[in-house]
Amino acid sequence: MLKSSLTIRCNRAATLLVIAALMSGCTQASNWLKGRRTADAEPVILGAPETNQYISEIYELVSGDPATQAEIYADSRAAAQLTPDPSTRLRFALVLATPGHSESSPDEAQTLLRDLLSQKELMTPGEISLATISLRQVEERIMLGAETNRLRSENNRAATTEEAAVTQRIASVEAENRRLRQSLAEAEEKLEAITSIERAIREQ
Repeated sequence: MLKSSLTIRCNRAATLLVIAALMSGCTQASNWLKGRRTADAEPVILGAPETNQYISEIYELVSGDPATQAEIYADSRAAAQLTPDPSTRLRFALVLATPGHSESSPDEAQTLLRDLLSQKELMTPGEISLATISLRQVEERIMLGAETNRLRSENNRAATTEEAAVTQRIASVEAENRRLRQSLAEAEEKLEAITSIERAIREQ
């Protein structure tokens, strides 16, 4: 129960960090949307959603109940499959990258985000910012997951080794007890034989 509670709290904390990072990383995108373009801003991509739309959906995904989360996942997945443009694929990648729901998949999100960022010319600056930040977050999650699995594996091996050592010690103790019991039985037999001889001598 404690482990489950800690896992839930870690997922919530990771989710809040994702949202905070996305919001803080979108200053350049927000300035661009307001008309204050930087010198290296990308051309306008017609039909691309505003950055706030992505963030709003991530918030709904994080704060929603399981039914809402399932609906958002299914809708984003269907859109990415039926009309696979950079915007729908980014939306789906962000859903996959967001922790705290049953369909979260860091590995799949990493693949999609890397593919998207290899075609930056098809994305708005805001989308590039979101994809870049999410990719970093996903990579961190994957690294932490791998480290956790490694430590768990080492712990299991150590526990198995300790269990084998304890089993071996118990077997040794049991073998020693059997040897002692055998020695005791033999000593008792010898004592009984000596006692019988002494009794026979006294009777004579």
